[in-house]
Amino acid sequence: MKSIVTSGKTVEEAVKQGLAKLGTTEDQVAVNVLEQPSKGFLGLIGVKEAKVELTLLSETKPSAPPQGISSEERPPVIREENGGNVHDGQDPYEVAASFIRDVGENMGLQVDVEIVHQKDNTVLNISGNDLGVLIGRRGQTLDSLQYLANIIANRYSENFIRIVLDAENFRERRRKTLEDLAIRLAGRVVRTRKEVTLEPMSPQERKVIHSKLQDHPEVKTYSKGEEPNRRVIISLKQSK
Repeated sequence: MKSIVTSGKTVEEAVKQGLAKLGTTEDQVAVNVLEQPSKGFLGLIGVKEAKVELTLLSETKPSAPPQGISSEERPPVIREENGGNVHDGQDPYEVAASFIRDVGENMGLQVDVEIVHQKDNTVLNISGNDLGVLIGRRGQTLDSLQYLANIIANRYSENFIRIVLDAENFRERRRKTLEDLAIRLAGRVVRTRKEVTLEPMSPQERKVIHSKLQDHPEVKTYSKGEEPNRRVIISLKQSK
């Protein structure tokens, strides 16, 4: 059976080019996605086109599209697997993992990405050397990459998915640091009788502080300000 390999900015574009070269329609071929498209980090580096292999299923003449509808006007084909979490024949988690590997490669890093499915989310664990540059100051770079990975992955998923990006167990270490900070500052508020305003934090990090002190007998917490400068305030509870 005849096979060809074509590339394009998207899987659909690559398939379309292959069909044009073979002079056939999609119902007459088997499509194998060889490489996933990637726009690279921030859409600027690591750009990679989709690559597909088309194999003719038979030598029969392809069926013509219905009269009045050209093949270009047909709706794009959606291939689903694993309960509808795969769109365009690509696993969204693998797409996100590929994006992270591309970012690492363009930063001169050799990284591996382990995909761990959990009850409420999926964790992409990054391993390798010199990962500090991927984590960034207080995890800011890691948070930015996590945001981008979620956007990219959800483009390839029929259902909303949530990805957490981690490297060298940073998330757990950061959570412990924030909890220790919360207890220490709560003690200062009790001792000085003055409220404390923390530095701006992400919603996830603010939640750690609130959760750690929610049952504290003498202090309370609340958030103030607008994103991305929203801060946690620790103050004394009013005496009854």
